Amino acid sequence: MPPLARRNLFHDKIRLAVTLTGITFAVLLVVVELGLFLGFSTTTSSLIDRSGADLWIASKNVSYIEQGAPFSERKLYQVRATPGVASAQKYIARFASWKRHEGGHESVQVVGFNIGELPQQASGGHTGESGQVMGGPWNITAGTVADLNAPEAVLVDDLYWKKLGITHVGEVFELNGYRARVVGTTHGIRSFTTAPYVFTTFKNAQNFTLLRQDQTIFILVRAPPGAHLKELQRDLESRVSGVDVLTTSQFSNMTRSYWMFTTGAGVAVLLAALLGLVVGIVVVTQTIYATTMDHLREYGTLKAIGAPNSYLYRVIFEQAAMSAVMGYALGISLGLFLVRSSEQGGVAILLPWPMAALIFALTLLMCGIAAAVSINKVTQLDPAMVFRN
Repeated sequence: MPPLARRNLFHDKIRLAVTLTGITFAVLLVVVELGLFLGFSTTTSSLIDRSGADLWIASKNVSYIEQGAPFSERKLYQVRATPGVASAQKYIARFASWKRHEGGHESVQVVGFNIGELPQQASGGHTGESGQVMGGPWNITAGTVADLNAPEAVLVDDLYWKKLGITHVGEVFELNGYRARVVGTTHGIRSFTTAPYVFTTFKNAQNFTLLRQDQTIFILVRAPPGAHLKELQRDLESRVSGVDVLTTSQFSNMTRSYWMFTTGAGVAVLLAALLGLVVGIVVVTQTIYATTMDHLREYGTLKAIGAPNSYLYRVIFEQAAMSAVMGYALGISLGLFLVRSSEQGGVAILLPWPMAALIFALTLLMCGIAAAVSINKVTQLDPAMVFRN
């Protein structure tokens, strides 16, 4: 096929620029909104997903991790006595008030875990999936998990240092009336509630959150390799009363569902992404339709000399496909820039390759719909119009 589609497309550069602007804007908006949705969804359950636990034990009817309510730590011994439990530890995730040096207060979420015997990776300050202490921090960039054994010691992510007024390791602050000394930092552990995570030992967390000494918020359970989690879950439910026993995936999905759909935050982001796609379809449809109208006589000439409708369809669809590829390339480039920029902020925009591929498919679909609208006019075209005034 002659490069008719390319010539039509590049003949009017202003109209091409308008088309590419519409596609680029639509792609960029979809990238940002879907990336925010994925980032929010990942952030809401990061403590659960990265805990290293197989099962979570919580008070009855806890829908998400921030809703955890205290219960007696005696249940820990019932859990440990259950066959099939390799490890069980108390765990705290609770809000507290952080006092800045100038007198302002910030809400934080204290995360208290049992250090116990440290794996080699954790004691050296570099944790991995296999070496992370159950319920402990990850991506440690300064200090070590072992440093938390010191009285009043805490780890705070560097993304929130400015928010909390931290300037250096070793600085002392007030946390719910208790001294808190920053002994290290992590990187990239974001909080969906905007209240930064403050990691510390379970004992310190009890003081920081004003929790009674005989209480805990959660119990984390790790099963031996190859264990049947569903069977262990049923055994724990029958042995330990007054609590819910949830797998990590169940609790993670419950937390994500609450924040993303029950609160409406996720629905708003998805609607914005849909709006971007609709705007792109409207702009591209108008532009491609106008381009088709401008070349009706040329299309009529082609039909008069025997060109079949299928040939004209190919020309229009090729124009749409080229517009889609160019607009996608521009939009995804800008999107990647925003993704990189968000790495240093409190809000994460994620763009994994499957989502990038999905957005490319949506872009082709958007431009295909625009081309289909224009085709209807060409189909009804009378070749005799070429010989009329």
